[in-house]
Amino acid sequence: MFGGGGGGGLNPRKMEQMMQQMGIDVEDIDAEEVIIRTEEYDLVFNDAEVTKMDARGQETYQVIGSPEQVESGAAGGADAGADESAGTEIPDEDVELVATRAGVSEDEARDALEDADGDLAAAVERLE
Repeated sequence: MFGGGGGGGLNPRKMEQMMQQMGIDVEDIDAEEVIIRTEEYDLVFNDAEVTKMDARGQETYQVIGSPEQVESGAAGGADAGADESAGTEIPDEDVELVATRAGVSEDEARDALEDADGDLAAAVERLE
């Protein structure tokens, strides 16, 4: 992408300086597992290298590793039963927003959000 011919490109420090000048922030993420879920199968990357690049508000994630292809929905199954709420964790701010908007208790708002898979508009619509 950058660099001229010959010598194999830019050194990493120069590349980082150029990216910062263009407003691109790069962050390494210490990921234990990455799952890409499709209708047909799941791709599971164990100990993948993950880099997040933020270019003026547009976030891009790069995953480097060799995935294992498993049956759709099978990925994360061993840990999902132990901590099932981790995948459906509803932020308190969302609960408060739905409760205020629909005029209901926070418990009712949380239940509606869980039923709507975290979709704020759908939860409010169900409660109104």
